[in-house]
Amino acid sequence: GYNATVEFYWAPFLVESNSDDPDVHSILNRIIMPESIKKHSNNWNNVDYLIFNTYIWWMNTPSMKVLRGSFDDGSTEYDEIERPVAYGRVLRTWSQWVEENVDPNRTTVFFMSMSPLHIRSLDWKNPEGIKCAKETTPILNLSMPLNVGVDRRLLVIAANVTKSMKVPVHFLNITTLSEYRKDAHTSIYTIRQGNMLTDEQKANPAIFADCIHWCLPGLPDTWNEFLYTRIISHS
Repeated sequence: GYNATVEFYWAPFLVESNSDDPDVHSILNRIIMPESIKKHSNNWNNVDYLIFNTYIWWMNTPSMKVLRGSFDDGSTEYDEIERPVAYGRVLRTWSQWVEENVDPNRTTVFFMSMSPLHIRSLDWKNPEGIKCAKETTPILNLSMPLNVGVDRRLLVIAANVTKSMKVPVHFLNITTLSEYRKDAHTSIYTIRQGNMLTDEQKANPAIFADCIHWCLPGLPDTWNEFLYTRIISHS
């Protein structure tokens, strides 16, 4: 009815990686090519709105593996560098692509900030809790120092890179408000290998509770409201 198309493009690190197959991507030994973005970016041209984010896939290990050479050439050797250093390299590659290829009169660019996890109930002073399972209310004590494990070094890098770009990029900071929503994850009402959890699996939230993904309606609706408001206010 609105002559609109919404597309989701799978590139968890924005740049080329060994996790780029949207069907076979659960790879523990994740390797990236921080300066190689063309294979993905060829699919990002000539749209009205580009909405980027990259975070959760960075949190598998404290360091990142950077390939020496190219996947196309069969290279397998890599260097390990600190996560923020690799993240900065990737965002600089991405920002250079945006500035060289995006016409701001044609395309509006957004970058979403980090989406937090809720896997340690001690973070919200609930020693009896099991991850995010059975949490039914947000964190209500707004004066309590809150740390649910977000790597804020990456948040600062993303904010600084987007702020310094010549092509306007709207940085949507959804991190802090999401940190309070320990109740908004799919928890035990989730799927594994395409199937809903069994009753036996639901009874073991320490293993099976999904405290990464989010439920609808709820918190992601707020993210969308931010996006919608920014689009409408500039149209």
